[in-house]
Amino acid sequence: MPAGTGPYNEAMSAEQAIDLTNQFLIAMPDMADPNFGGAVVFVAEHSSRGALGLVINRPMELDLATLFERIDLVLGIAPLASAPVFYGGPVQMDRGFVLHQPVGEWNSTVAVGGELGLTSSKDVLEAVAGGGGPKRILVTLGYAGWGPGQLEDEISRNAWLTVPASPDLIFDTPVEQRFQAAFRLLGIDPAFLASTAGHA
Repeated sequence: MPAGTGPYNEAMSAEQAIDLTNQFLIAMPDMADPNFGGAVVFVAEHSSRGALGLVINRPMELDLATLFERIDLVLGIAPLASAPVFYGGPVQMDRGFVLHQPVGEWNSTVAVGGELGLTSSKDVLEAVAGGGGPKRILVTLGYAGWGPGQLEDEISRNAWLTVPASPDLIFDTPVEQRFQAAFRLLGIDPAFLASTAGHA
């Protein structure tokens, strides 16, 4: 039997698996993928089957009022109506995803860490349009997805830093400050990283 293929080694690798659910992925300054340069990604699901996340700091030229019109809803609540829709990632750009707090009870929701919900069903937006719904929301089109082991591989190649997610950063921090604020959760200045990249 070749080295590294026995059941003991398989058990070891399973035990060493990391769970990045409810964490931020922070793109390193030299991120080569244009989909994720300068991105902060909230990881909503991570398991042996792969990972799903939403970019939370890349607003689109589309506001919530316009998005609601497209799905035959009226959103007249200011300032929510003028809030941006976010580019959530390159997968299923025609689908909307709502990251929200509190979790609530909606038709298609994944509860993340007990505090946050990720909903892909229209009922949560209908509730928001009616003046109800979750108190804090961030709406994206598309999501970021990774196959089994793909995200772990990217992290091992230093494409991302990880840190426990902060709802305040998602919902309350100004968009243009979220990348730097995510680094500050780690006690790191991203300018320092950029200037030292590639030096031993």
